[in-house]
Amino acid sequence: MSVESVVSPDGKKLTIVIKGRFDFSSHQLFRDAYEPFYKAPDTYIVDLKDTTYLDSSALGMLLLLRDHAGGDESEVRVINSNSDVRKILAISNFDKLFDIN
Repeated sequence: MSVESVVSPDGKKLTIVIKGRFDFSSHQLFRDAYEPFYKAPDTYIVDLKDTTYLDSSALGMLLLLRDHAGGDESEVRVINSNSDVRKILAISNFDKLFDIN
């Protein structure tokens, strides 16, 4: 499991790429991917293209990211999720909190 963060050249977009299992073992890595930035980006993107598993602690981490980004006023997108991960997000009603595609 790995977590990588990539900031756009203008600093307005932060992409967090998660590879492998997204579970409690990745909690600190995930937080380290977005917390240290002095100026918060306008858009956060969580790329789940290579994510094979998502559990309830991962859902909690996504909520923490949303709060960090500004809550209801934030723009947090979840992209490239496979059908199993997308099903978990839908069952959890995360499609009402995040832009998921």
